[in-house]
Formats: sequence, C-alpha cells, structure tokens
Amino acid sequence: MSQTPDTIVHLMRHGEVYNPEGVLYGRRDGFHLSELGRQMAQKVADTVQDRDIVHLRVSPLERAQETAAPLATLRGLDIVTDERIIESTNVFEGKRFGEGDGTLKNPRNWRYLYNPWKPSWGEPYRDVVVRMMSAVRDAREAAAGHEAVLVSHQLPIWITRLHAEKRSFLHDPRKRQCTLTSLTSLHFVGDRLTQVSYSEPAGDLIPVADKKAPFSAGGARQEHRP
Repeated sequence: MSQTPDTIVHLMRHGEVYNPEGVLYGRRDGFHLSELGRQMAQKVADTVQDRDIVHLRVSPLERAQETAAPLATLRGLDIVTDERIIESTNVFEGKRFGEGDGTLKNPRNWRYLYNPWKPSWGEPYRDVVVRMMSAVRDAREAAAGHEAVLVSHQLPIWITRLHAEKRSFLHDPRKRQCTLTSLTSLHFVGDRLTQVSYSEPAGDLIPVADKKAPFSAGGARQEHRP
C-alpha cells in the first residue's frame, strides 16, 4: 500500500524594507525592498531552488512581490497574487515606534490598547487565521505531494504558526520567531498537519538588532528603529 507523499507549505516573510522614516507601513503602497532586502530574497532563492517547489503564492504588497521574484525566476514559476496573505490592518500605520518616538506613551492612543487578545488596534487574530489557512489549503492542494511557498508578512505568519501549534495568540511582538526572509514550514500528510519547522536561509545577512523587530526599517536612524 503506497503512502501519501508529504506536502510542505512554506510561509516566507519578505526581505528588509527601505523605510528611512521608520514608520509602521502596514498595507501602505510604496514600500519596497532595500538593497539588502533584495540580497536576502536572492539568497533564499539560491538556497531553496533545488527543492521540489511547484507553487508560489504572494501577498499583493510590493515588498512581498519583490521578495518572490528571484524564486519565481529560478524555478520558472508564475506568481499567484493572493489578497488573503496580505499584511494585517493596524490603526497605527504611519506612526513611529522607535525609542525616541513614544507613540504608545501618548494618552490619545491608549483607547486602542485595551484588548491585546483581539487585538483592539487592528485586524482580529482569528480573522487572520481564517484567511491565511484558506490560502494555505489552496496552496497545499495546488502543490500536493510537492512544496509551495507563500510570501507574506511577519504578523500573519506568526499568528498562523501559533494557531497551527495550538498556542495562545497573546504574545510579545519582540519575541516572534519570524525574522526577515525566514521560512515557517507547515508539513502535511494528506490534509493533516504533522509538523511545523522554521529556518532562516538568509539569516547571516540580517543585522542582529533587526532580528526581533516587529517591522523593518531599512535606512532609518537608530532612534527611529522599532
């Protein structure tokens, strides 16, 4: 009796973003990869190009599309743009969170912070899981018996991992294990999730101080980095 071959769906975070003002960019247009971010994307593509990747699904935001491009070229894959794996919404888009900025210390913003479980400042975590897992399912089916890559964003990837591992959504953003161009890999046998693994193919290119940052601020002064 033959066994059902494993299918792996890799959730890849985008590379470093050129963000000299150090703002939380969220879903805003116009935020592209920095030169270092492009190097990260290329290194990941070079590292995984010999894997059995047959499907590539990407957030519509520029930084994700640019991160996916080298892998699409090396593997000869079409990019499937998928709104379901876009960044989460956040009322603090356009604000700075560096040490010298004090966005969260401003009393006018406290009304958004009352419920970290939901969270009260943005898209509900449960809604994130529903849309992300729907895209994962479609990618798993498209790549059955092979591998797929979904290029997305830190928060949606991390919340999906917490869901997959049956962990609480309540967390410290500085402790997410989801650094730039990392791969959070969901392993399936048939439609059953059997394992979650994590790797950083371009980890050596990431500045140490940026590994735990909740968003990327390439080119920003130190006082404006999150």
